[in-house]
Amino acid sequence: MLAGTRLGAYEVIGPLGRGAMGEVYRARDLKLNREVAIKVLPQELMADPDRRHRFEREAQLLASLNHPHIAHIHGFEDATGTPALVMELVEGPTVAERIARGPIALGDSLEIAAQIAEGMAAAHDRGIIHRDLKPANVKVSTTGAVKVLDFGIAKAIDAGREALDTVMTMPATEAGVIVGTASYMSPEQACGKPVDHRTDVWAFGCLLYEMLTGQRAFTGGTTAEILAGVLEREPDWSALAPGTPVPLRRLLRRCLEKDVNKRLRDIGDARFDLLDMRVGDVSATESRARPSLSALIPGLLVASAVAAIAVAGWMLMAGSRREAAPPPIVRFSIPMPGDAVLSSTFNKQLSISRDGRRVAFVGLERGRRSLHVRHLDRAASDAVAGGGNGNAPQFSTDGQSIIYAQVGHETLARLALRGGAPVAVTKFEGMRGTAVATDGTIVYAEGGGSLVRVPPDGGNSTTLLAPNAERGERSFVGPVFLPGDHALIFSVASTDVERFDEGRVDVLDSRTNERRTLIRGGMDARYSPSGHLVYAHHGSLHAVAFDLARLQVTGEPVKVLDGVFMSVTTGQAEFDISLDGTLVYAPGPSEGGDRRLVWVDRTGKPDPLPLPPRGYLHPRLSPDEQHLAVEVEGASHDLYTYEFARGLLTKLTFDGVSHWPLWMPKGDQLTFRSSRFGPFTMWRMPVDRSGPDERLATGERQSPASWSPDGTAVAFTQSSPGTSADVYVLPTGADAPSPFAQSRFAEGAPRFSPDGRWVAYTSNESGRPEIYAQPWPGPGPKIQISTNGGTDAVWSRQGGELFYRQGDDMMSAAVHTGDRLTVARPVMLWSGRYSHGMSTSCGPPGPTSSNYDVNADGTRFLMVEDSAQGVVAHEIHVIVNWAHQLGPIK
Repeated sequence: MLAGTRLGAYEVIGPLGRGAMGEVYRARDLKLNREVAIKVLPQELMADPDRRHRFEREAQLLASLNHPHIAHIHGFEDATGTPALVMELVEGPTVAERIARGPIALGDSLEIAAQIAEGMAAAHDRGIIHRDLKPANVKVSTTGAVKVLDFGIAKAIDAGREALDTVMTMPATEAGVIVGTASYMSPEQACGKPVDHRTDVWAFGCLLYEMLTGQRAFTGGTTAEILAGVLEREPDWSALAPGTPVPLRRLLRRCLEKDVNKRLRDIGDARFDLLDMRVGDVSATESRARPSLSALIPGLLVASAVAAIAVAGWMLMAGSRREAAPPPIVRFSIPMPGDAVLSSTFNKQLSISRDGRRVAFVGLERGRRSLHVRHLDRAASDAVAGGGNGNAPQFSTDGQSIIYAQVGHETLARLALRGGAPVAVTKFEGMRGTAVATDGTIVYAEGGGSLVRVPPDGGNSTTLLAPNAERGERSFVGPVFLPGDHALIFSVASTDVERFDEGRVDVLDSRTNERRTLIRGGMDARYSPSGHLVYAHHGSLHAVAFDLARLQVTGEPVKVLDGVFMSVTTGQAEFDISLDGTLVYAPGPSEGGDRRLVWVDRTGKPDPLPLPPRGYLHPRLSPDEQHLAVEVEGASHDLYTYEFARGLLTKLTFDGVSHWPLWMPKGDQLTFRSSRFGPFTMWRMPVDRSGPDERLATGERQSPASWSPDGTAVAFTQSSPGTSADVYVLPTGADAPSPFAQSRFAEGAPRFSPDGRWVAYTSNESGRPEIYAQPWPGPGPKIQISTNGGTDAVWSRQGGELFYRQGDDMMSAAVHTGDRLTVARPVMLWSGRYSHGMSTSCGPPGPTSSNYDVNADGTRFLMVEDSAQGVVAHEIHVIVNWAHQLGPIK
């Protein structure tokens, strides 16, 4: 919010900070003439009723904590529709800022710690735990008063029952999920176990240790190392100053006891211990109790000799055992931000940096994709500036930048995480996975199936490897560089399998240009530092021992994890493994293999066709409605016709790369797109297969969508360099097509009206997909049809009505065509979970094609029902040290 913004009786002065659950501003109370702090939800979360409800609960929670050492709440403001929490403004530095200048003096540390303990004891008495107590969440005012801030992830404890979360979403509070900051997490919190007030006692001990020493109790180069320290190691007690009182050392050890049952139970006891520690008295007591050095020497010599012998023996017996002990497995989850979900597409939607410190993922929210990065030692994910509508993220080898696909622009780009604009690397025609080498070289699988090599700074791309049709190879997907970058593994779809996850994994040795098959019956492999290849099959991960030096599989595969979100029709499984052995994955089913064709009437009542479940897409009724043309998706994409009278399904194409059937007006030929000879181009073929296929145009990146009623022109979508997707029309007999709807925005899915005088299409020029119509051949007005978003327009064959999709809703707009187009207000006919096909997976509108058809009188809709339609992931699971359980890390 800008300075001067009014929220009821409060006027914003300027920003103070932003956290995972709110933005904080300095403001003036115009009635009482005082400055306050105002916390509001981020704008993107305002419309979420659940977030709003939890925000109001936070206000009620804080109001119940009326204590001098907890930042006080003055009220809750909602007069302008922007819910705002009005809090006490605490001037002064945080304890973290004090520590940044060095250790805090012993007397000051005792005083600050005592006030923190008093405030936390009051919270615990009300059944509330903080769960993120740390130096940055404690302020010391200019008067010396200590205030504990930000109970934003606090937990209200109801005696005798499991805790109910007050701010975070429920999935982030279940057992197995970490909430908090790594260096201050208790062991039980780091393991995702349920926690109580004793987790705050642990964090208090970490905070007190840090004030006294100027360094954190548990540190490490990665989150895994920090959490391993929390679970396995003791703080460096030698970092405490020599004059640290013995009772204070004892208190620290009791707070930082890893066994929760042995830990100090009541933080109020800590407060009284601290108040009793008068530095002078404690030092004197310690001095009086300490024997002289000369008196200790004889005993120390004997004890040292005995200890040395004992330690040597213990090391001989236990050293190897200690070395072989695997590090602890730590599990937690990353919730998707806001209303975003992770959904299946042709590319992986998540990846982890090689060092295991960061996770990048794509969130889909209201039809738009955006990139996010989660630093695993932080409590919240960050949206990547400049990563709007991004897809297929991959980290550079140093983890400082992300290579990703810009949806709608068909551009591979590099974006530095420290800031700046994305840098275009290369244009592409479809993409099925990306690999990044140490020197920045990129290899990606393009839509036609080949592996393409791109130099580090872009420039001319070259084909590294193309599918061999004689060997039955149709496409390559999911390339991955092995450590050392001397070899590349990738998945292969072939003619002998219908589903991608029944394919195989090959390796290409760049030193010898030799290629061999490693795995059959699996896809999307990743190298594990345990010395295994981990791959996906039917929504499960399997591991097989792998000799990296010889590039050979050396054992039998074993299933190691179930429940990984996977698209069996694209071969992409949502998982990744870092070189430190951390696994990230999205939980979910195998998606996309079991679809049915269903008639749906105008009330939404379904009536399935008598066909077995398969990967059906883009059904099209013949002009006489006696036949159906449909694409069947799997490891290959081919076209079929279905004869309603006889129930006969006939395969028409055998190239494995044919898509989006379109009947020509006479019903004797089909038009379709195919990448059999490179980038997608338009083809046609006789339905009775009495003649050869014929290429329609000389261009490329073309997707046919509609024929004019008289058969004299075909409208199609074409991905054009510099302008994203555009609508073109090719008259029969013409040498080249003409642009119909072309701009810097994305246009696609054109449809001729029944009288041939108008073309409806989808455009995102308004910031979201909407349906527009323009006269053919033009010029003329552009008329918006949809009013609240829309894709996949289909005209009624008898005229008078235009249908389109608005999310899960089937919409209808009454229309009258002619010299002018008149449109009535759209109405919803019915709502149902039916597949959107390419429209959502590739980012609307782009090169899309509607995934349904309508009969002539507009009474029935032929829809595609996907058994996993609407199945998405709401969180990402992280398992630190996961690879260690497969075997030794090499």
